[in-house]
Amino acid sequence: MFGAVGAVALLLTGCEDTAPKKGTDAKASSVPSASAPASASASAQPVMPAVVGLKFAAAEAEVKKVVTGKVETRAAYANVTLTADRSQWDVCFQTPAAGSAVTATSTAELSIVAAGTPCPDKAGATLRPSKAPTTAAKTPAPTPTPTKPKTGSTGTGGTTGGTGGTGGTGGTTSTTGGGGGSAYYKNCDAAKAAGAAPIRRGQPGYRDALDRDKDGIACDK
Repeated sequence: MFGAVGAVALLLTGCEDTAPKKGTDAKASSVPSASAPASASASAQPVMPAVVGLKFAAAEAEVKKVVTGKVETRAAYANVTLTADRSQWDVCFQTPAAGSAVTATSTAELSIVAAGTPCPDKAGATLRPSKAPTTAAKTPAPTPTPTKPKTGSTGTGGTTGGTGGTGGTGGTTSTTGGGGGSAYYKNCDAAKAAGAAPIRRGQPGYRDALDRDKDGIACDK
């Protein structure tokens, strides 16, 4: 009896289905391994290039390689106006910063200065004029032209405080009373009558009272 039961048990054991249950391997294969690489989209995210120090034209071209948005420009100095042609201006500051993650539609801003102008310590500073002294050409003072008195005249000369000297034929009229032997004219009419007007500063007969506009020329009007 026992032998028959054992034979049946062995037969049932040999007939047991050893194939994996349906659906078990499918679930296992659908689970990603821990060492799976990151997605391609995450590794391909663009970053802002470093463009500080480049000419604006070159910097704009670099930015356009990673973004399609607008590249805005502004003067690095608050009191400087951008010109229409700014291709050769130098980039001092950039936003976003170099290496920052950007999207294809991101907008970039570049602060620039004219070629040859140093960048400020921070954007929006005021550009101060150069302290280099400027040498202005001095206008030389005019050289007075002496006026020769008319000859052959005689008489008192119409002066106050002095007696006009008399001159012989071909002599000149001169009066004293002005000090130092210089000519003295009571007024511009007397100077003009003597043919001495206009009288420049330093010439005989010149005095401030006859120079109404104080331009160094008496009896010129």
